[in-house]
Amino acid sequence: MQDSAIRMGVDIGGTFTDVVLEVGADQYSAKVLTTYAAPEEAIIEGLLQVCEKAGIEPAAIGQIIHGTTLATNALIERSGAKTALITTAGFRDVIEMRTESRFEQYDLNLQLPEPLLPRQQRYTLRERVSARGEILIELDRNEVETLVDEIKAAGYQSVAVGLLHSYLNERHERMVREVLNEKMPQAMVSLSCEVSPQMREYERFNTVVANAYIKPLMKSYLGRLEAQLQAQGVGCSIFLMHSGGGIISIDSAAEFPVRLVESGPAGGAVFAAHIAARYGLDKVLSFDMGGTTAKICLIKNHTPKTSRVFEVARSYRFKKGSGMPISIPVIDMVEIGAGGGSLAHVDSMRQIRVGPESAGSEPGPACYGRGGERPAVTDADLVLGKLDPDNFAGGSIQLHSASAAEALQKELGETLDMDAHTAAYGLVEVVDENMANAARVHAVENGEELSEYTMIAFGGAAPLHAGRLCEKLGVRRLLVPPGAGVGSAIGFLRAPFSFEANRSVYMRLSDFDAGAIQALLSELQAEATGFVRNCDAEAEIQSQFKVYMRYSGQGWEIPVELSEAQAMQPQAATFQSLFEEDYINLFGRAVAGMDIEITVWSVNATTPAPQVDPLQLTEAGAQVSADGERQIFDAALGAAVCAKVVRRADLQIGDGVAGPAAIVEDETTIIVPSSRQATMQSDGCIDLQALN
Repeated sequence: MQDSAIRMGVDIGGTFTDVVLEVGADQYSAKVLTTYAAPEEAIIEGLLQVCEKAGIEPAAIGQIIHGTTLATNALIERSGAKTALITTAGFRDVIEMRTESRFEQYDLNLQLPEPLLPRQQRYTLRERVSARGEILIELDRNEVETLVDEIKAAGYQSVAVGLLHSYLNERHERMVREVLNEKMPQAMVSLSCEVSPQMREYERFNTVVANAYIKPLMKSYLGRLEAQLQAQGVGCSIFLMHSGGGIISIDSAAEFPVRLVESGPAGGAVFAAHIAARYGLDKVLSFDMGGTTAKICLIKNHTPKTSRVFEVARSYRFKKGSGMPISIPVIDMVEIGAGGGSLAHVDSMRQIRVGPESAGSEPGPACYGRGGERPAVTDADLVLGKLDPDNFAGGSIQLHSASAAEALQKELGETLDMDAHTAAYGLVEVVDENMANAARVHAVENGEELSEYTMIAFGGAAPLHAGRLCEKLGVRRLLVPPGAGVGSAIGFLRAPFSFEANRSVYMRLSDFDAGAIQALLSELQAEATGFVRNCDAEAEIQSQFKVYMRYSGQGWEIPVELSEAQAMQPQAATFQSLFEEDYINLFGRAVAGMDIEITVWSVNATTPAPQVDPLQLTEAGAQVSADGERQIFDAALGAAVCAKVVRRADLQIGDGVAGPAAIVEDETTIIVPSSRQATMQSDGCIDLQALN
């Protein structure tokens, strides 16, 4: 029998699948190697493990919340369905022409990434809608039927429809879908007016193509997952984490899978925001390092920063502009190829490079003993003493130090004339500096000073590297929460049900139409609320209103938040004062005498965030005695040190652990550098602070 107090969070990563089961106040977790061919198999294995630990039957689970990298991986690996794009005549090559921006301005041999669909899979129709939504050229249904016959004969599984300015007038796109449904009932159809009803055709066309490309894959996977869970007796509702930090129904996720591209990292940001609220921290840097990537996010006032556009599958050293822009609500973070499984090599300049290629779980790093021959970050951590080969992942995976050292020596040491230990030191310093640089750039782009921030670290590899990262960034305080190794999965259980509806409707303040604005925002509110009601019919729902504004002639907008009263009783003077206040905060001054325009309107419907009780901090008390000792390399000192080994489960509230030390648990290990002092807080967080 289902119990609403029993909830499960599942995060499929590039290396591990994390499963967390909450039974009231108790929490049970498992890490299982991701099964690429059938990801649902790892979920079932993890489910059975946590149910056994909790002493319950799977049928008792009352709710499952799931996040996955499957959508992202399909886009990166180009492993989606055979997809066609139908667009307006003359705009067939928009997704290939991109924009005029060059992500590497002075590279004469710059190669732009290939579009998701080659030219022969892009088709056109003679039709035209103006930038005001007026139909200039009517769409001929006979022409649509002829084109659909051609597409059907080519054997496409999925079709994306992206017509010019359809976000203002969707009639032509809906006619195309009618014909597709009649003639190709088995094909999946995605309309840009539903997937991303916003201006800028390059981003909108890319988004609808990406949605269509992964839709058959995600629908198939979600269907198999439901069937596998039912076979285990699980009959509860399944929800999906979306990229904006909220939860949507499995039906909505299957229809708009492009909203899942950052679902795992979004869960991590929600997890960090929840801890920030408990500690009353207004400035937090979340650091999530798993097996494949590292994610860094700025969280202010307990809320992760969000964006309307996200780039997936960056092809050029993770540079902005080198990927595929997806126009969806997303938590704004920087992501680099620096995880435990990230592979190292020596480049033509005889420099050590790490990532973005990853060993994943198949075969995994060399130390896994599963056939991997190239050194990964985990191999270096093992050689430097940060990991215990006999107790990795709770002892479920035996690590092989000799294999790790051999891979480091062969790939790095022989080329650079150094031993395996020195090669491991170089590899780890490179990956830590890469992450530090990414954090610095992200902070500068947002006008923030990282020394004012507290870091919250989670993910299987983050606690191994976070202390060194804090030293590099000048961050004096680090929190490692309980369950850090499965942080994103816990974050899923803290996220609200939410959905954000957007619409592009151009309006200048000089032509302010209060009636039209009120009607538009009410329509968006009803749309967003309807999606949330599909998840929880009885929940209280709050609406958050936002408009994107700019001075006339500018290319990009800034988000301006409105209260419900300001949205439902709109006034031009209020919109102007709010915009100018935000503009001054960002750029230092307003621009006098210029008209202001609004391009995008947004309403986010969400259930209230859970109440968080503030925490009373505990000062460090007596230093605990060690369970053992081992040699761990301290990069800041450039030497191996004798470090205490302490079991996290044995720590009591107020217990202190001075570095150098390793605080071990099943899912991860916290490395306490010589420069830090760790204290056990009452909520189970390990609080690391600089000694001077």
